[in-house]
Amino acid sequence: MNQSLAADSARLFGSLFAAQASLLVLSPILSEVATDFGVSPATAGQLRAISGVAAALVAIGLVIGRRRWELRRLLELGLGLLSVAVSASVLAPTFAWLAAAQAVLGAGVSLVLAAGLAAAASWAPEGERATLLSWAMVGAPSAWIAGMPVIGLLGAHSWRLAWLVPLVASALTLNAVARRERGTPEPEPAPVRSLLRGRGATRWAVGELLAYGGWSGVLVYVGGLLTDAHRASPAATGLALGGGAIAYVVATFLARRWVDRAARPMVLAAGSAMVAAALILGAVRPSFAFSVLMWAVTAFFAGVRMMAGSTAGLDLAGVGPLQAMSVRAASMQAGYLAGAVLGGVGLALGGWTAVGVALAVPLLLAVVVTATDDRIAARAKVGVR
Repeated sequence: MNQSLAADSARLFGSLFAAQASLLVLSPILSEVATDFGVSPATAGQLRAISGVAAALVAIGLVIGRRRWELRRLLELGLGLLSVAVSASVLAPTFAWLAAAQAVLGAGVSLVLAAGLAAAASWAPEGERATLLSWAMVGAPSAWIAGMPVIGLLGAHSWRLAWLVPLVASALTLNAVARRERGTPEPEPAPVRSLLRGRGATRWAVGELLAYGGWSGVLVYVGGLLTDAHRASPAATGLALGGGAIAYVVATFLARRWVDRAARPMVLAAGSAMVAAALILGAVRPSFAFSVLMWAVTAFFAGVRMMAGSTAGLDLAGVGPLQAMSVRAASMQAGYLAGAVLGGVGLALGGWTAVGVALAVPLLLAVVVTATDDRIAARAKVGVR
């Protein structure tokens, strides 16, 4: 790997690490935040919803806007917003202040996700897109592996200290991005009407939303499954979750070998495997070890599927990298909200088995949407001939 590619890989890895770490902080400190500000845990839990809605709105703004952004500048803006939001969270004197900071944080996360993944295509030398994309995409799970233990350690002393992890990550990455040479602005975004008319782009966006709905639901509820169904300790559950994140990282790096040549077949194959894995994870629970294995298997195929799905988006005809990855960011945020709701409904109606079924449904629909799109494309080619 040449020096320039290595430097850009580090910048994009750091960008997505900082974005994910900013979202992770609330998980282990939520009860302390609620107690400190005198609100219920349910009210404190809405902080994640605030950042999610803000992120989705900003991503939609990037999709429908007509401005030509330069990716380095957009990354700087996103990382700057993360730094401001995290700093405000550290100092928050009231719950309303903290809630406002989460809205800013969501905006920063959306900009970083969209610009970071678009840069993997725009900044990559010839033939190195998969390398740069894989380093960008493993930034998020690495925040689970390396960032979460430190967040937990600092949070044990004070929930305000826990925010230092994303603060340091965003500040260091912002400095690294600022030292990169400016590039040319991205192509003018395609009009929304043309995006909606283009069935390929629409079906890809729907497929990504459905896939993230199922996958994010797994992320939300797998910890609860391990602790509730197997009475696992928080320490054992934490180790298991970290193991799944490692499986995701390994899968992402393996997938980059073939993804430029076979992105769509990989979406179908890995997506189908995720359907089966999610069903088994929820319905078959003979032991803690087996559930941990199935969680790792699910995470592995998720790593392949999300890498391939992002590559397919970057290859969409008539859609620039930034606009495509903005669509992906919006789909991801909407998917997180949908997955949390679906899993909750399943848990209330039928326990963990129903959770597995509820989360497998959007994953299956994502496969159907992609397969249908491929058949339409194949028929179109035959018609042209």
